Amino acid sequence: MPPFAPHDPVSATYDNAIVERLIAGRPIRVVGDVHGDLRAFRHAVATDRFVIQLGDLVDHGPDSVGTFRLMQRLLDEGRGLFILGNHDRKLARALAGHKLRRDAPLTETLRQFQAPENEDVRRRAWRDIAQAPPWLVLGRRIFVHGGFHSRMLTELPSSGLGLVTPILSRALFGETTGRIQKDGYPERRLNWVDHIPAGYTVYCGHDRRSTDGRPWVRVGRAGGSSVFTDTGAGKGGHLAWIDLPDDA
Repeated sequence: MPPFAPHDPVSATYDNAIVERLIAGRPIRVVGDVHGDLRAFRHAVATDRFVIQLGDLVDHGPDSVGTFRLMQRLLDEGRGLFILGNHDRKLARALAGHKLRRDAPLTETLRQFQAPENEDVRRRAWRDIAQAPPWLVLGRRIFVHGGFHSRMLTELPSSGLGLVTPILSRALFGETTGRIQKDGYPERRLNWVDHIPAGYTVYCGHDRRSTDGRPWVRVGRAGGSSVFTDTGAGKGGHLAWIDLPDDA
């Protein structure tokens, strides 16, 4: 039995005003997909900046539970938060007892979380994930795991563990073509980048688009830009982070 009931009430996810009060004027460090690479994540959060991690804390790397424990410490200390990623959502659903296709990364992550010595992390993991915002808009910066949707500029995020609406699907999974690739994963496209308004920057993860180990920047037709921060942490690559200027 999980240490919670999945129907327990969950307080509203962070909205923009709450996050701005939490940041309290501190500069921001954006951290890409971690995927269980605890060693790299320790380096990334060794900062006085406020950390916004872009989701997919778990799966693939060697220490998903340690990574999540460190994120919980940042939450408790008011030093950071994480955006909901599709792997984080999958973990929460598995912990709640939902029947899911168990791939090898999820199976190993669950083994770590269910170990007796990790009860402290497991006991609160579902609620922490339920409260993680699927997207955030701070000024002209948008933080999301998978991809941008224009409605993110006018709608506040709710818990990402509920019904997968079109806007939540975009936040978690990006934009798909409906076709399946040879590796079994959906084929994704980046048409959404062309809908980012001029002057706005979307910081996202999910897609490993970089070819040189640095975050990859793409400018859309409307004049907005996207910064893809997934550089392969936990999958043979490294973890990327970006220190944002104070005046953007």
